[in-house]
Amino acid sequence: MKKLLFCGLLVFLTVLRSSAQEQAIVHEGEIGISVGASQYFGDLNPNPRFNTPNLAASVFFRKQFGNYVAARIAGSYAFLAYSDKYNSNNEFMSRRNLSFNTNIWELTLQGDFNFFKFVPGSENYRFTPYITLGIGVFNFDPYTYYQGQKVYLRPLGTEGQGSSLYPDRKPYGSMAVCFPLGVGVKYNLNRRINVGVELLYRFTTTDYIDDVGGTYAPDAQAQYLPNGQMTTWYALQDRSYATGEPIGIKGRQRGSGNLKDSYMTGQVFLTFNLMGYKCPDTRGL
Repeated sequence: MKKLLFCGLLVFLTVLRSSAQEQAIVHEGEIGISVGASQYFGDLNPNPRFNTPNLAASVFFRKQFGNYVAARIAGSYAFLAYSDKYNSNNEFMSRRNLSFNTNIWELTLQGDFNFFKFVPGSENYRFTPYITLGIGVFNFDPYTYYQGQKVYLRPLGTEGQGSSLYPDRKPYGSMAVCFPLGVGVKYNLNRRINVGVELLYRFTTTDYIDDVGGTYAPDAQAQYLPNGQMTTWYALQDRSYATGEPIGIKGRQRGSGNLKDSYMTGQVFLTFNLMGYKCPDTRGL
């Protein structure tokens, strides 16, 4: 009988010690990396269509506040590109014949909210979907190719920005604000590592990620050089000359004008947990 009581006490103490250790371990946060694809939406892709995925990648730090809420700071890269050649079913857009490419460099601060309790190392709380939202800033600099040469569009002022004939059209900046909103799921592999998938959409404060946003201004700058050759500016502000009669009439809509550009990413991620320790709560034992 004494042996039986001793064995029972030993089992009880082992369970108690294990429970105390479990309570002593705290999930402080995560350091992570992610990679996937990006997609642009705007004046060249207004419908929208998911037909030009490009590279996207991020590094981030997530600070955990309990098992449900976290704050995240992230640095991200995305390549965005689109062309009117994808709009062959729209005669105006097809003839407009515009295209752009840009690198996006982004810094965001986000809040993450888990639907389920998430405890790394636990058998019962190792999976959760979540939502995330926040604010950030990003850099962009659209360019295209003309006669085999890479040409940056912002300095040109393709819609009359910076021209004395259009004093109300100021050059747009290379920085803008974004508001990321997304959903994801994550799964804890072990006490140290998590994996997951995330879709993140960015609303932005600019209409010029694609260098298109207002009306044509064909008289804003010189159209031809003294030798009769078309200037680069004139050629790129209205590229419809390559498809027939130019459509760039002064005042005609070149872009939507009332729709800000946006972009989204879909990425898989890997995170490494940062664990801390605290004195276990033994009041309920």
